[in-house]
Amino acid sequence: MSDERTPPSPAPRPPEGFETPLHVGQLNLPAAEAFREAFDGIFDRRFFANHGPLEQRLDRELASLFGVRNAVSVVNATAALMLVLRALDLDGEVIVPSFTFPATVQAVVWAGLRPVFCDIDPQTQTLTAARVAPKIGPATAAVLGVHIWGRGCDPLELEALTASRGVKLVFDAAHAVGATFRGRRFGGFGNAEVFSFHATKILNGAEGGCITTDDDDLAARLRTMRSFHDTDERVPGLLRLNAKISEAQAAMTLLGLRSLDSLIEQNRHRYELYRSGIDGTPGIHFLDYAAGETSNHQFIVLSVSPAELGLSRDELLDLLQAKNVLARRYFFPGVHRTPPFCDEGTAELPITDHLCQTLVQLPSGQAVTDADVKRVCAIIRWAATPEGRMAARA
Repeated sequence: MSDERTPPSPAPRPPEGFETPLHVGQLNLPAAEAFREAFDGIFDRRFFANHGPLEQRLDRELASLFGVRNAVSVVNATAALMLVLRALDLDGEVIVPSFTFPATVQAVVWAGLRPVFCDIDPQTQTLTAARVAPKIGPATAAVLGVHIWGRGCDPLELEALTASRGVKLVFDAAHAVGATFRGRRFGGFGNAEVFSFHATKILNGAEGGCITTDDDDLAARLRTMRSFHDTDERVPGLLRLNAKISEAQAAMTLLGLRSLDSLIEQNRHRYELYRSGIDGTPGIHFLDYAAGETSNHQFIVLSVSPAELGLSRDELLDLLQAKNVLARRYFFPGVHRTPPFCDEGTAELPITDHLCQTLVQLPSGQAVTDADVKRVCAIIRWAATPEGRMAARA
């Protein structure tokens, strides 16, 4: 009888990284020929700004996309938030989540209002009426909800709450182009919603944004306030801002509208590929989208459970970045923990703090190939092995 022993299995080889960085924010670009044709038209007309034909067309097409009476395009979504908060003639406090991009809260301050931070629901990662209600007081002027990751707050519950308490309701819908709630596209909820056409968004205007509303009087005020250039609809006596969108931005956004459905489908494919490639990895949990709703699937967001994975979120992030996968922490550390908002004490927001310590966003977008997704998945699966955990801590 032989006493030879079976040699141990070799340790799994670490997956290869990327030669060039794989970024989170990928650009969705139109075909080069379509881009040239659109810009040739701008040069032929020699009309570059001040509410040209492309801006006017964009406003009409955006109103149709979002199913609203009015879409008012502007230079970017931050300016859009500032404008709508001023156009509503508010004074006092605005209830807002800290779990958002800093521009959301900065816009509140630029509009001369005081932000009051509210914690969020751990599942949807957005404001809920139940969490907002105790925050409403005599100084509350508005609630500013934020739709996150291509899914949104429950706008109907927030509408009912704010109507009953006599305060305005605005949504930062920068992530929500093409997304739905109960089959209805975001855009027509609350007093107004604000969308972003930043270069990294699914609808890419290189830069830009819009405000959507069914309130015709509010829309007229916004059209006046976005520009020093007079129009037929000018409302006198309003403070104005140079926030009009250029013809170049409008051209890019219109090109993006042509491809929006296709881009959403491509995003959905990448999302499903990521999900199937990492499914079953201990300690890695995908952000789910609401069943039966449409999402733009722009964001690939994971929650890391250190107890299950054996690594913290930041250790996983370091391992990914060492492989040239430039994943990110979102929205770390939370606006309530950044100056100037933490200067007079930090709000107690335990759910926000937990999410800021455990979420990671992976690369997606037009330039990310199926092969790229599969390689990122292989790196994450390897991170869950003893060898991967050891490498992450090396």
